[in-house]
This record gives sequence, C-alpha cells and structure tokens, in this order.
Amino acid sequence: MIQGGLRGFRRPALIAIVAVVALGLSACNDKGGSTTGQQGSQPGAGDIAGLPVTHFESGLKPDAPKPDLKVRNEDGSEDDQLAIAAIADAQTYWTEVMPRDFGQQYEPLKSLLSYSARSDDEDTECGSVKGLVNAFYCPPDDSVAWDRGVLLPMLRERFGKMASAVVLAHELGHAVQYRLGEKANIKKNTPSIVKEQQADCFAGGYFRWVAEEKSKFYKLSTSEGLNQVMASLFLIRDQAGTSATKQGAHGTAFDRTYAFQVGFEKGPKECAAMNEENIKARITERPFDKGDKGKGDSKLDAEIIGILKKSLDEAFKGAGVPGPEITEDGNGSCSGGPSTPPASYCPSNNTVSIDMAKLRELAQPVDQEAEWKSGQSEGKGDFAAFSEIASRYAMGIQKGVGASIDNANAGLRTACLVGAWAKASTVPGATLRLSAGDLDEAISDLLSPESLVSADVNGKRVDNGFERIEALRKGYLESSSVCSTQYG
Repeated sequence: MIQGGLRGFRRPALIAIVAVVALGLSACNDKGGSTTGQQGSQPGAGDIAGLPVTHFESGLKPDAPKPDLKVRNEDGSEDDQLAIAAIADAQTYWTEVMPRDFGQQYEPLKSLLSYSARSDDEDTECGSVKGLVNAFYCPPDDSVAWDRGVLLPMLRERFGKMASAVVLAHELGHAVQYRLGEKANIKKNTPSIVKEQQADCFAGGYFRWVAEEKSKFYKLSTSEGLNQVMASLFLIRDQAGTSATKQGAHGTAFDRTYAFQVGFEKGPKECAAMNEENIKARITERPFDKGDKGKGDSKLDAEIIGILKKSLDEAFKGAGVPGPEITEDGNGSCSGGPSTPPASYCPSNNTVSIDMAKLRELAQPVDQEAEWKSGQSEGKGDFAAFSEIASRYAMGIQKGVGASIDNANAGLRTACLVGAWAKASTVPGATLRLSAGDLDEAISDLLSPESLVSADVNGKRVDNGFERIEALRKGYLESSSVCSTQYG
C-alpha cells in the first residue's frame, strides 16, 4: 500500500446561522517590537522557534557533495538532483537522531525510484507508476519513489527549491514510522491521518536541523525558505469536505502546517507521541455539515456583513470596549488615516472601512484544480474576506483596551485574535458557523504578500509565513488569552 500521496481538491465554505457565542479578550499592553523594514512588511516580533530570522536564497549549497545513493531510472535532471540530495540529507538526519531519541539505529532505504509521470511505467511492489503525479513510500519493498516529470518541476517552479525537499522528507517520514513501529504508535490498523500527520511532523524536525546549519546539502532561511515550505504544504492539502477518517486523508492545510510546525519547534519525539486520540482531539478536517448548502459559500453583501459584525461583537464582548462599526465607503480607506484596502481600521472614529467590490473578488470560491494547473485561483474564498475584515475589527478592540496597533507584535496579535474568533465560530449555535475548508482560506490569505490578517494598522506584516500561521493557530487552539501573553 502506498504511503503518502499529495493531492486532493477543496472548495471553501462558511454558513450563517442565528446564535451567540462569547469570547473574552483580556486587556493587553504591548512590550515592544520595531516597525522597521519595507512598506507592507516588517521583521517578526521575535525569532522563529528560537532561531534567528534569516534572509537568503534557500536550496542546495554550492559546495554540496554528490550523494552516494543508487537510484533506479534517474536522468540527472535538476529535479532528480534536488530529490536525491534531500533523501541523502534526511537519511543523515535520521542516522543521527534515531539512536539519540529512540534508542535504535536507522536502516537506510532499500530502494529509490525516479520516474516521469508523462512517459514511464516502472513497477514497484505497490504497483505501476504510469501516469502517477505523486511521490510515495512503498512499505513492501522499503522504497521511496518520486515523479520528476510533472510533480517536482511544478513545485520547484512555483515554490522554489525547498519544495522538493519537503515532499521527500515527508515520504522518508513514513519509512521512519515503519522502522519505529509501536515507538511511534504505528500499528497495522493505524488510520492514515495519524501516519500523515506524523510524517509532516517528522519533516518539520528535519527542516529544523537544516535551518540550524547542520546539513551538508541544503541551506534554509527561516523567512523566505520556510515560506516556500509553508506554501508547498498549503497546495498539497486535502479537498475541503474530506473526512479525517477517510483512507488516505492527509489533513487540511491548517492540520498539515500545524504538524510540520510541531516537528520544527519540538522535534521527533513529539511527533512520535502523535496518536489517534490526540490527533482526533485537534484535527480540523471534517466533512461538510448537512446544512452547508452550496458547500458553505456565502455571497458577500450587506446582509452577510451585518451577520459578520454581530459575530465579531459577540465574540469580543468580553473585552468590555465598543467594537468598530463596519462601513462601506467605496475604497476601503480612512479619510486622513490608515489606508489598507480592501479594509482599513480608522482609529479616529473607530470604524472599519471596506471596499465591497474588492472583497467580493477575494471571496470568490477556491478552485483547487486551477491552483494545481496554473498556480492561481480566481479567489481565496469567503472566509479569506471575512478574516481580512475581522483583522481590522480586532485592531479596534486592541486600541480600545490600550494595546499598541502599529508594530510587529500588533500584527501577530491580530492574526492570533482572528484565530480565536474562528474557533468561537465552531461552537454550535454560533452567529457565523465555521465550515469545512474555511481555516485553509485564512491560511491562503496569510501566505499572500498583501494579506491584512497579520498586519498592523498601517498594513505592515511580519516577513515570514511561519510566524503568521503560528499566530493564527495559537489563537484557534489556545483561545484569545494566549494572544495577550504571547504577543504582548
């Protein structure tokens, strides 16, 4: 049975129902964070999981040695070079880590296969690779195989040279699972979602090792390089509405980036501790609700904006300050104040000014098939638009409780508060009910260079997607209180 598999198509969703949910926000006082950097971006408020923020081109080192690996059917292409180096590098990582963390030696893979989905029909113990746009681990022959003809070139051209490495590190993670067995909570009947979450987590541990400059082959910046990795994981998420209990389920983008970040921050022991029970408790992947007509898509109009306003008012009423009014004035800017269209928070009169036409464009349904073919979808989904507005609303709440709103901490705190509001929207009876795929829409927006979700009042964002996603995740999983303590 093939372990791995990369793709699934999704559609966005958020449905409106009538109810109330409360979310408290404690008053928070900022602890600093400079606002240096180019317009539209700024350095992070701190580091990246304890590592410094670095900026350089990630990929193979100029002096990287030639891997001493036998690969069936390789053709010497750039994509084969990247894949083979990634396998050699990740195996070196596990040769060091497995004895230290698990008390056993790492056994190298028995077989490696490169193929082109356009033309090859090579066989593995898991079947033929003819037409298979994928990368996978095959347990019966202990092999890893990858498509150098379609998959790896597409990922490299779209996301950069680290994209191949994350795919191969994930597949090697499956090989590690089979070597660890019960030490990684892996049994014959272990659900695929557990295996896939662990493999993403193991990949995160390897990338931490690379970022710490321990690799002979690769160099990874903690800003642009990790951004490439986050974007790659986003693309290869499951389709919205997929059940986590489905055979072959990998997880939403929210789930996959979460697992990767756990590995990067805490290491492989934490990954091996993942099991069916603790994954089920926090996984976001689920089928559409019966009430999700049209797969949860909401038309962006005055009525839905009113419902969104009510949802935000109820969610943040615990802060004890008046929430901003949401006004449509055509261009989403403030007269004589901040201008961050398509939505701006106007401190002078405590309003959020929106450009409905631009937000409608953003709210167009996600076309995941188009993402795979061309790298672009007409829109990012309705929850992306709602998150942009919610982020500006959260600015007003922060100003009301005395927090600064014009530095890096403010941007990350805002993303955290948007995550906390999203979690409040999962409660039965919530004014706006979070639906399958919505968190992925928020992540899609977060990874965009023009996103407001992690921006301060002037539209400046932290440079790295890792921090942006982590802030959203913390708010969603740990509630609004962490937004004050973590981000000042």
